[in-house]
Amino acid sequence: MTEDTTDADTDEDVRTDGSGPGIVPPDDETPTWGERKTRREGLARLTYEYFERARSEDQELRQESSYVERDVLAFPTWPHEMIRNLALVSFFVGMIIFLSAALPPHIGPPADSSSTPAVILPDWYLYWSFGLLKLGPLNPDISLLGGQKLMADRTYGVLANLVVVGFVAIVPFLNKGSARRPVEQPFWGAVGMSGVVFAFTVAVLSVKNLVPMDSHLLFDLTFLLPVVSACLTYAVLRSMREGYMFNLNRRYYRLRPPK
Repeated sequence: MTEDTTDADTDEDVRTDGSGPGIVPPDDETPTWGERKTRREGLARLTYEYFERARSEDQELRQESSYVERDVLAFPTWPHEMIRNLALVSFFVGMIIFLSAALPPHIGPPADSSSTPAVILPDWYLYWSFGLLKLGPLNPDISLLGGQKLMADRTYGVLANLVVVGFVAIVPFLNKGSARRPVEQPFWGAVGMSGVVFAFTVAVLSVKNLVPMDSHLLFDLTFLLPVVSACLTYAVLRSMREGYMFNLNRRYYRLRPPK
């Protein structure tokens, strides 16, 4: 009699709609989307079931598995993922519409086609490419051609853009390691930092007429700072690597002690 009463209490506690104190049961007892829709509980109930189900399954996996690399159960695209993504997209689209209606951008007077602006610049995110077009001093003079340049400066700048873009595109094929942090591969971390600094310095070079600095010094710093930043980054990551690997191995053997 006592066991029957206990089983009945347990069945009442564990509810598939999330109203009871228990966790959501496995897949074979979970109500379908049609059953949820007929209950007319709305998005709040579905969201509660989603997170409660995720919490309970993750807890069960942690208790049953003795390995760090455990399988993670997925959720169906409809309705869980679609409703969540739809809610996020609707929120941000609504914010954009609200800002565009409440704070419309100021429209200035029309441009005067008879006068040329003093400074002509592209959009800010293209400054690095515009700066590569100003690498004329690096275009070598060939003595066999009577001291003339092999190509025009503008052609040289276009080729510089192709070289930089090609190098960025080929890096993933050169570095096929599985490292997720720069400290695990200091060399490639230094290469990435030098690329970021070079993009910044060459962008500053593109607006050198607006920078209160000698143009020759700015040109030298454009190529000197990336090299210095790469050396410093490599030295720092190299010094951190030993301690990082020690802590990583200690954490690994603490979670999975050797047999």
